[in-house]
Amino acid sequence: QVRVMESGGGSVHAGESLELLCTYSSSDNYRYYIGWFRQAPGKEREGIAAFYIGTSADYADSVRGRFTLHQDENESRVASLQMNNLKPEDTGVYTCAVHRRSISWRDVLFPNFYDYWCQGTQVTVSS
Repeated sequence: QVRVMESGGGSVHAGESLELLCTYSSSDNYRYYIGWFRQAPGKEREGIAAFYIGTSADYADSVRGRFTLHQDENESRVASLQMNNLKPEDTGVYTCAVHRRSISWRDVLFPNFYDYWCQGTQVTVSS
């Protein structure tokens, strides 16, 4: 059984920063890859940042250059998402999820590949 937990989030003004933390626990010895998704009001869930092949990461164009994933190479169960220069359009529910498939960078932002999800946390950015 895999359990995914997330912390962080909150309300900030445009231009400010937030950090999200994601951790998972499992009863097996598999390495799981962490990804982050967000869902804005009235929109579909979109992948915004995810690891693949060790600590390599890919980002959605909408956050590239502003959001950064961090993970210790020796501790794959913990990762953080540093979100800088936040914009009002970044508002939404942010959810981290994990999978253990061997998928390429082309697929890491697709939610269908993820098996275990946390509840999500609200991020609100005001102008």
